[in-house]
Amino acid sequence: MLKHVGRMVQNQRRIVVAYKTLPSEPDSCVVVTTENLEAADHDTLIKLVESPAGQQAEDLATVMARTKLSDGSTMLARFHKTGKMVKVKTADVEMVPNSNTTILLSELNEVIAQQKGVSVSDLAVKGPETLASVSDVPSSNEPAITQNEVLDDAALAAKYRSDADRLSKEAAALRRQAEELVPTKRKAKAKSAESA
Repeated sequence: MLKHVGRMVQNQRRIVVAYKTLPSEPDSCVVVTTENLEAADHDTLIKLVESPAGQQAEDLATVMARTKLSDGSTMLARFHKTGKMVKVKTADVEMVPNSNTTILLSELNEVIAQQKGVSVSDLAVKGPETLASVSDVPSSNEPAITQNEVLDDAALAAKYRSDADRLSKEAAALRRQAEELVPTKRKAKAKSAESA
């Protein structure tokens, strides 16, 4: 039995559940779509899910907040910042702890709440482990694109522009961080002026 792994009911895309329910939104959760991750990040996430710490965690996000990725950044913060985490309805997530078992996350949350003698909304992680603001996690309310669906040119162009804007902001932030660590040294043009 493996906790935190599942798939989207609509398109069967594999996901890892970071938060199984949210404060004041007991019918929503936050997931990471594993196919959208770079290979190194994917491997680190899967190792975390399979680790004893990952399996003991009620919500995987609590250990994601302490896990470093290969670039030294914290997994939870970077996945949140780069849009790898998405808020979805718990009824749209099917947990798959092994090849023979599936259960909707909404039903699993009800079972866990009953066992603990609390409401589903009481299952939400509260405190420093939660994202600074879960409300700014992108929601997947827009129609999901299935693997067989073809994007038209306008939708593809919009996606490229969105990706370019996100990457541009990320590049600018990395440039600022690099400059803070070691400012760029400017070469003087005085030598070329002297030779003239």
